[in-house]
Amino acid sequence: MAVELNHTIVAAHDKEESARFLADLLGLDVEPPYGPFVPVQIPNGVTLDYMDTPGAISPQHYAFLVSEDDFDAIFARIRAAGLAYWADPQHSRRGEINHNDGGRGAYFDDPNGHRLEILTRPYGSGGDRPS
Repeated sequence: MAVELNHTIVAAHDKEESARFLADLLGLDVEPPYGPFVPVQIPNGVTLDYMDTPGAISPQHYAFLVSEDDFDAIFARIRAAGLAYWADPQHSRRGEINHNDGGRGAYFDDPNGHRLEILTRPYGSGGDRPS
């Protein structure tokens, strides 16, 4: 049996702003609205459907596996936007990137507090444990 993640709903206080934030940083497009959602399609076929949510939002974690060249471009946009970034999910190594599994990784937050991550090697692919 083949099982693939198709889409997930991302809670946001402003779905348009949040979708645009992610799309701009990752170099993707914001798709036309679909019902109550503003979708951002990731190249592997998964769609993040942003939806307005009143009240508190429980932060979620979204990790994006990217090429070395894409990491450079995305990381440059993160820095140009003046966003804080960390080498670890606990946010204890501010202003650093990690080199887990022989790759590079960085964590940053979106406007709703969701923890976003870009990484160039899947965890466990190089033998190093994530820090």
